[in-house]
This record gives sequence, structure tokens and C-alpha cells, in this order.
Amino acid sequence: MRIWLDGTLRDADDAKVSVLDHGLTVGDGVFETVKAQDGTLFALTRHLERLTRSARGLGLPDPDLDEVRRACAAVLEANPVPLGRLRITYTGGLSPLGSDRGDAGPTLVVAVGETTRRPDTTAVITVPWVRNERSAVTGLKTTSYAENVVALDRANRAGASEALFANTVGQLCEGTGSNVFVVLDGEIHTPPVASGCLAGITRALAVEWTGAKETDLPFDVLERAEEVFLTSTLRDVQAVHRVDGRVLTGTPGPVTAKAMRVFDERAASDIDP
Repeated sequence: MRIWLDGTLRDADDAKVSVLDHGLTVGDGVFETVKAQDGTLFALTRHLERLTRSARGLGLPDPDLDEVRRACAAVLEANPVPLGRLRITYTGGLSPLGSDRGDAGPTLVVAVGETTRRPDTTAVITVPWVRNERSAVTGLKTTSYAENVVALDRANRAGASEALFANTVGQLCEGTGSNVFVVLDGEIHTPPVASGCLAGITRALAVEWTGAKETDLPFDVLERAEEVFLTSTLRDVQAVHRVDGRVLTGTPGPVTAKAMRVFDERAASDIDP
């Protein structure tokens, strides 16, 4: 595997980041995951715009997007895969131990790994922990993912692929790495960004392409929704067939199946929507 690190391609064994990098010591970094299919990246412009927003939210310098694009192209050329997860990581760089950031400048890493298409349906669980919609980093895609690791581990041990959070006021929020949609009376709803969820790229496209409504939803809506589905970069639109112990019959349901079809068709027609 060849990885881009700070301006050049390196073999994986030589792509080393300092143990004092702020992304490692305190999680001071942001990232994007982009779907790579046959050497082409989907919705790269939107991902780079969010990378910049996240960096600004942490007080990091704006990433050089021309360099990031060159890095992505170089990594894809060096590591051809039919379907891949391309990861762009941008951190605070070499810094003193502690929360103060150093002045060495940011670290940029771009890597890609092969993946497979997700199943059409999946199981999810709910977890007792909450998202803080008033946090200083709400809406930023940071590398501080320990909370997600804990929740996802619980989901995996329960035979599920995702864990869903409420926010501090008991509203449905998001998954560890996905946005959540529900169908009520035949209409698609998803929590607004103000709920504390990440402004997902696939979420935004699904809202635009399906006419989904952004709605404040109580967490227990999952107990009565006719259909539930998830969106994310690698899931696209994925139906949910079980929430905790509740089995949703006929999944994907008709509304979700249409959303899946519409998303696939629109994404195929425009690689950078």
C-alpha cells in the first residue's frame, strides 16, 4: 500500500507520523471518508468543503485543497481497487504534550483501503449515551471517535452494524457513522442538523433527491416508524430491518426501496453532485 503523507507518496511501512502528533495525543484533527469506485471519487467537492469547515471549527489552518486533490489522485493511482474507502486525515501536527497546539503546522495523510458493497439491510441498536448538540465540536467531523468506538462495539456484540444516539433533550440524532431517516405515514423524515447530528454528505443528497423533511423527532419514534434507513458514504442508502428487538417486516419497505433506487440512479449520473 502507498500512502500520501505530508507532500509525498510513501510505502505503508515508511509512512510514519510522530507520536507527538496532536491528532494522536489529544484527537486534534479532522477527517473525511470518500467512496472510491474504479478510481473515481464520489462527491469529492462536498467532502473537501466539509473538511475545510471542520478544520476551521477546530481552529486549524484551511487545508490546501489542491494538494488534497493531488494526494487523492496519487493514492488512487498507486492503489487501484474496484471499491475503496479513501480516508483524508488532517491534524494539528507535531505539538507539545497537552492541549496546546504547536507551531510545526498540520499533518496531512491520505490512504485508501479496499471494501465491499454493504448489504441492502442491516440491524441497529439504541444506546443510552447522548450526543451533545451544544458541544464546541458539534457538527465537526473530528478524529475524536472514542465515543463511537464504544457504542459501535456494543452494537456489534448485539449482532448489529450501527448504534443510534439521542441528543441531550431526548430527540433522535444520529448513528456512530451514519445519519438516520424514518418513514411516518409514508413520508421520509430525518433529524435536522440542529439536533447535533453530523451534516452528512449522503444525508444532504438523500434529502435533496427524495424530498425528505428535516424534523425534530422524539427518540421513541424508532418504536413506531413504518420504515427506518441509514445513510453514509459507504452505506449510501441502507434499509434497517431490526431496531433493538423490533423487527421491521418487508424490508426494504417501499419508501426505502424507492429512496435506494433514486439515490443509486442520481449518483450514477453525477459523480460530483
